[in-house]
Amino acid sequence: MINQNMNKAIENKNFDLIREKVYNNKRLQVEDALFLFKYNDLISIGELANFKNSQVNGNRVYYIVNIHVNYTNICVNQCAFCAFYRKGKEIDAYTMNTREIIEYIKTNYKANNFREVHIVGGLHPSLPYSFYIDMICGIKKEFPNLLIQAFTAVEIDYLSKISGLSVGEVLLDLKNSGLDSLPGGGAEIFNPVIRRRLCPQKISGERWIQIHKIAHELGIPSNASMLYGVKESYEDRVSHLEAIRNAQDELAGFKSFIPFAFQPKNTAVKNSNLTSGYDDLKVIAISRLFLDNFKHIKTFFVNLGINLAQVSLSFGADDFDGTLVEEKISHNAGSTNPAGLSVKKVKKIIEETGNIPTERDTLYNAVFS
Repeated sequence: MINQNMNKAIENKNFDLIREKVYNNKRLQVEDALFLFKYNDLISIGELANFKNSQVNGNRVYYIVNIHVNYTNICVNQCAFCAFYRKGKEIDAYTMNTREIIEYIKTNYKANNFREVHIVGGLHPSLPYSFYIDMICGIKKEFPNLLIQAFTAVEIDYLSKISGLSVGEVLLDLKNSGLDSLPGGGAEIFNPVIRRRLCPQKISGERWIQIHKIAHELGIPSNASMLYGVKESYEDRVSHLEAIRNAQDELAGFKSFIPFAFQPKNTAVKNSNLTSGYDDLKVIAISRLFLDNFKHIKTFFVNLGINLAQVSLSFGADDFDGTLVEEKISHNAGSTNPAGLSVKKVKKIIEETGNIPTERDTLYNAVFS
């Protein structure tokens, strides 16, 4: 009993030292983040993250009116954690052409007045490089005021391979065609041992970082992410966050960080369970505290559910993502949460937390309409 009390006192003292750092705007170190992941007082961690977020964003919570487009589910990579990909001969394998993509956006546009189209898809074995350029050009021509956030670093690497162009040349082609930003997907977890188990064909974590750095050098902003709940260690998580923080120190091109909770249903990952709400909130809070060079931490209601995502707004998150219309990737993996939300619903969810709903564009400029 005495030893337990002593250990508790030491833990509380360590937390007090971390709290002092946060209050004095001093950077947390790797050992601080590891301590917080092992520390069981979630409420205290949440209060600290909420304090930090209020310093950065006040009581504004951001959202975007956007639409998700997944142009194909056919993919040469067959990641174990992915329930979205198809090999090509399945009855539900599909590929949308540019005309179909434009019609899909147009069908929903009048009712939603989108600010952004978010585009990701599989690595299709036979689509030519021109398909991707024509897609971006076609969308921008039809919707000149719509910001286009498209293609993960994994897709950019693939476009480099099929075109014979460098990553920089691919990104410049896309930027000149109308691309505004890169999404943060494909990062997963950087530990190469875990990547070999989950996604052996996918680019390495180092390559993911490199591609985003090249984008930032070319004036193309992006987001960053982490997939957690795939039997990674706390050390793996902190190492991943440190790599992203270091990259942000160099060029400051990341607009937001998104922690993705793993959805195990319908995937090839065996003996995995949904993440706990306790862990979800801790990941968001520690991300806010450790990533001191990121202004925005996003909560993804598709994975967490609306209720927990709402609570996360008091644990360091300041962005409720967007309307989406029809999210497919997490839902193929068994998500039972809404695939999209109306603007009215998003604003109500945010207002119930005592925060101010603030519409934004892709680049986090506030929109006052």
